[in-house]
This record gives sequence, structure tokens and C-alpha cells, in this order.
Amino acid sequence: MTRPRLGDDRGSVVAEFAVALPALVLVLVVGVGALAGASRQVRLQDAVADAARLSARGESDERARSAVSAAVAGASVDIAPRGDLVCVSASASALLGLRISATGCALGGGL
Repeated sequence: MTRPRLGDDRGSVVAEFAVALPALVLVLVVGVGALAGASRQVRLQDAVADAARLSARGESDERARSAVSAAVAGASVDIAPRGDLVCVSASASALLGLRISATGCALGGGL
């Protein structure tokens, strides 16, 4: 039977892996969360633009709100005329309690 020598490196790879693994998992979780938040932001922006066009064409406010809610669940929607434009603003919750928001406008009375 051999005795370990002073300065023996056996087991150091496992120790380094045990230290690095939580950091790697944290980076992956943050990356996936950022991608999910960006995806939700894009869906919200597209839905708001569609809702602004619907509202500008004369559709009901409820129809415009349902278009946003169908794309992003739990979004709060505000529809307001601004001069010749009809603007729709919406916000929704994202990961870790952050909120995302988007605004889209369309020329009122459009075809």
C-alpha cells in the first residue's frame, strides 16, 4: 500500500468540477431566462402592433385587447387616441418579477 505524497493532485479535478458546476448552471439559467424574456418581448411588440392596426380600422377595443391577450397571457392593455393615431400600450410580467412593455401606433381610419 502506498501513502499519498505531499502535493499529490489526485482528486483535484473532482474538487474543481464541484466548484465550477454551480457557476455553469447559474450561467445557463440566466441565459435561458434572458432568451425567454426576449421572446416574450418580441411577442408582446408584435401583438401590440396588430392590436393598434385592428383598433385603427374600427374594431372594438375588446377585440384589440383579446389579440394582445392571445399572444401574451396576463398582459395589461391600454388603448388611447393620439391625434390622428391610435396607440396601444401593453405590459406583462417577465422572469424574476421584471415587467416588459411595448407600444404600437397606427393611423386611425386606415384600410
